[in-house]
Amino acid sequence: MSETTVAQTRPELRPQPTRPARPGRRPVAQQGRNNLSGHAFLIGALLCFAVFSWYPMVRGFIMSFQRTRRGETTWVGWLNFQHIIKDPSFVKAWENTLYFTLLALVLGYALPFFIAILLNELRHARGYLRALVYLPVMLPPASALFLFKYAYQPGEGGLFNYLLHTLHLPTSSWVQSPTMTMPSLVIASTWMNMGSAILVYLAALQNIPGELYEAAELDGAGLLRRIRNVTIPQTRLILSLMFMLQVVATMQLFIEPLILAGGGGVQNSATSVVYLMYQHAFYQNDLNGAAALGVILLVALAGFSAAYVRLSPKQD
Repeated sequence: MSETTVAQTRPELRPQPTRPARPGRRPVAQQGRNNLSGHAFLIGALLCFAVFSWYPMVRGFIMSFQRTRRGETTWVGWLNFQHIIKDPSFVKAWENTLYFTLLALVLGYALPFFIAILLNELRHARGYLRALVYLPVMLPPASALFLFKYAYQPGEGGLFNYLLHTLHLPTSSWVQSPTMTMPSLVIASTWMNMGSAILVYLAALQNIPGELYEAAELDGAGLLRRIRNVTIPQTRLILSLMFMLQVVATMQLFIEPLILAGGGGVQNSATSVVYLMYQHAFYQNDLNGAAALGVILLVALAGFSAAYVRLSPKQD
């Protein structure tokens, strides 16, 4: 019997075709090394968050229910919260913080959006102007605020009053006036931080299909109608997100009153919740009271964020 006949009658003796290697499949050892390096980076990031973010929050929450005197720590329950609420500056600090947040929403939330629309409409020097509006973000906050402190000097010695006097306009006391302290802080804060918001809005504007604007122009829509009917609906998600981040950030007002108003300002007109926390911790040596105030602020911001997300449209 020939070999061909034997191979036909016994299939196990037939030569089996070799399977081609699947493209893209890597050896197990190489995949393991890649996964190991990826997990190493992930573990490093988690450790940084745990040490510098999560542990301080947990530690502050625990300290808010404790009292430390002469090295001895005891549990006191809600006494720290009762003590901090009875502080004469507690209500004033919340009023100032909410007032600053409302002013910042009027100026610091709307202005970057319209500047981004203006930059998006330009055809020349767009890159130069984007770098120009982002330049204040690259300055250290303390340096930028010291520049504003010089500009806010009373009389004609300050830059802003000099410009107002040159234009034959009435000058202002700026941070030396109880009524002008918060608007002055909002102007400085908006100038320092609006560059990042403008870049976010520009990225959102450039993702809007051009066909929508062309259809609006064919319908005879002007600039304002295009903004109302095309731009705002198409960037609603980004506007909603930036609104929540704006509120959370402005409620943590601290460095602006510390540098521009010397802390609490005239008649406590610049005392914020975070600055009051700073006073309890480092001036009154009441770390537990400061931790309690921090927990109150955390609960307030978490409650606002949860309610805002709950009430937002489902598509957002």
